[in-house]
Amino acid sequence: MGKTYTEIDVKLADFIGRQKMFFVATAPLSAGGHVNLSPKGYDAFRILGPKQVAYCDLGGSGIETVAHIRENGRVTLMFCAFDGPALILRLYGRGSVQQFDEPGFEERKAKLFPSIGRARNIVTVDLERIADSCGWGVPVYDFREQRDQLMRAIEH
Repeated sequence: MGKTYTEIDVKLADFIGRQKMFFVATAPLSAGGHVNLSPKGYDAFRILGPKQVAYCDLGGSGIETVAHIRENGRVTLMFCAFDGPALILRLYGRGSVQQFDEPGFEERKAKLFPSIGRARNIVTVDLERIADSCGWGVPVYDFREQRDQLMRAIEH
């Protein structure tokens, strides 16, 4: 059965650190709008504190996540164990966005994400709920490598 946590502890931080990808979900307030769900890879996630995380958004497709966060702040991050013991971890919270053309962006990106050259924004999430679930339905996969197409595309 699932468990809720008051903060990201060492065990959860270790689980997050082992994952090669995570998912970001946002939605507008309007019932007519679309829920946006995006996979994220690379070394683009950081735990800033027991109830705060950030990820570096490299771009690629649309920018619905930023629009949704600016409208209502709601964001959910999900990590799935694709190897090892089954587990799904969801981080629910309120996000804020610092875009590439805003003051302090380059310095913050260099500090948090030194391996990333260009990026569209940094999303910071103040966590309100941290919960896991069994993950028994998630298949086991072997990680081979990160794709390089996105990095090549954003560097040009």
